[in-house]
Amino acid sequence: MRARLVIAALSLGWVQAHAAEPPKLAVFDFEMIDTSLQGETYGKRSDEQERLMRTGDQLRKELGESGKFQILDIAPVNAAAHQSHLQACGGCDAKLARQLGAELYITGTVQKVSNLILNVNVYLHDAQTGRLVTVASADMRGNTDESWSRATHYLVRERLLAPNYGAPQSR
Repeated sequence: MRARLVIAALSLGWVQAHAAEPPKLAVFDFEMIDTSLQGETYGKRSDEQERLMRTGDQLRKELGESGKFQILDIAPVNAAAHQSHLQACGGCDAKLARQLGAELYITGTVQKVSNLILNVNVYLHDAQTGRLVTVASADMRGNTDESWSRATHYLVRERLLAPNYGAPQSR
């Protein structure tokens, strides 16, 4: 029951006034969806793989510093997570999150169309059901450390922690 209330509160952007402690959140490392010609021709790039890891680290750090979440260490399941495609593994993501004791978990992707056009996507899920709670997405221009970091920071500040993100809009 508490997890449902937490999810409702988070999906509507409300602060948890009555919770004894913030929800336990697992943030998995991000995955690359590379549909660029460069990616098709040359395969994975080490600088992009490093940026994927830093993106997950940055999300964990900024969400943890907000005080709205207890960030869990993903090390015990990290190898299994990296062996799966978390966006399409038939629920293995939720299973891994539950193994960590998470109430909520985040998976994420970076979609690369070209070195100029990329998109960061964050998916917040209920760990008990695997159900998607909310999605946050940001386009970025340029494939640099700075553009990735700025896009991630924007998603945390303006989407995941924004007071009214996900709240129904009145007409």
